[in-house]
Amino acid sequence: MTAGQALAAEAIRQVDEHAAHNYHPLPIVVATGDGAWVTDVTGRRYLDCLAAYSAVNFGHGHPLLVDAAKAQLDRVTLTSRAFHSDRLGPFVEELAALAGKDMVLPMNTGAEAVESGIKVARAWGYRVKGVAEGRATIIVADGNFHGRTTTIISFSDDATARDGFGPFTPGFVRVPYGDADALAAALAANPDTVAVLLEPIQGEAGIIVPPAEYLPRVRELCTEHEVLFIADEIQSGLGRTGATFACDLVGVVPDVYLLGKALGGGIVPVSAVVANRDVLGVLHPGEHGSTFGGNPLAAAVGLAVVRMLATGEYQERAARLGEHLRIRLEELVGRGVVTVRGAGLWAGIDIDPGLASGRAVCELLMERGVLAKDTHGSTIRLAPPIVVEQSELDWAVDQLAEVLASLREPARV
Repeated sequence: MTAGQALAAEAIRQVDEHAAHNYHPLPIVVATGDGAWVTDVTGRRYLDCLAAYSAVNFGHGHPLLVDAAKAQLDRVTLTSRAFHSDRLGPFVEELAALAGKDMVLPMNTGAEAVESGIKVARAWGYRVKGVAEGRATIIVADGNFHGRTTTIISFSDDATARDGFGPFTPGFVRVPYGDADALAAALAANPDTVAVLLEPIQGEAGIIVPPAEYLPRVRELCTEHEVLFIADEIQSGLGRTGATFACDLVGVVPDVYLLGKALGGGIVPVSAVVANRDVLGVLHPGEHGSTFGGNPLAAAVGLAVVRMLATGEYQERAARLGEHLRIRLEELVGRGVVTVRGAGLWAGIDIDPGLASGRAVCELLMERGVLAKDTHGSTIRLAPPIVVEQSELDWAVDQLAEVLASLREPARV
């Protein structure tokens, strides 16, 4: 065993013995990252095709983001919202402008943004719509993934996230994703509905893209029934799908955006609820908050992210490279792949379940230097950083093709 291998084995042992087993990571110990690549403690490089679930949209160690963080580290990192900081104002102003909204509620993690959005929607329902206290209902979708807090898993249908963690929070109605008629029926049956909370593209479910007419119809129904349309763009937003927001792909503007992951540039956790004043204005001092939400370090990095996106360069790049990735992946349909879905640089690939599980395919890809993530049995997800090169995408797809070929022909050398 080499020194690097010994170091990796010890790092994995420490996690296995002393960290809660709420993840099942691939057996790789990353030491450094650069652009679309990471290097493990043995010195081997891997193409990162997960990008921390879209948190690293701009690549590992992007110089503009690292410089923003380093500069702020020398100034001040945390004041709490008990005081103003000179970084928060520019961040929320420019993020609001990027989203075409008035106001921003800064938080830290994606789940916090979702929880905050739920609180805002309920307050809006009681104070603006006039719903009776304690009766606010929020409609969500089957197959959703909005986080793993106790409130959020209360409206999940993922048994792994739910089983053994009740009792659950009431106030939610679930309908089939992509079915506008089912949503219309639920709205008609629940007059106390205050919001519809959806992922424009479902990520954890396997990059599920709804019919093109679905989100526009959701927008119409929400307007008709006077309820908020909350778009969870935590994974799909900020350039990933070839647009600033996945909602942009079908010309839809929700009432509320929930943002996170890439907003922190892969450096610090940053999330936000973004909406107009008539929605976020329902909050009063003391009703909601976070010690670290909107901290100067997070605001400095988030501002750099917003300014990068304001140029449109990364959205265009994700759209262009994503189309190339789609074409290459569709060549594998019938060769071990059943279906390919996605938008921009975000792809869900259903592996023939008779061939291998998604986990097994990801393990074999890892051996070839490609890092990907499985979900729901036989599906794998690709979400490389937007800075990835086309030649690197081609190489990754070639590795997947070789893995599938080896599984179809076990004796193949």
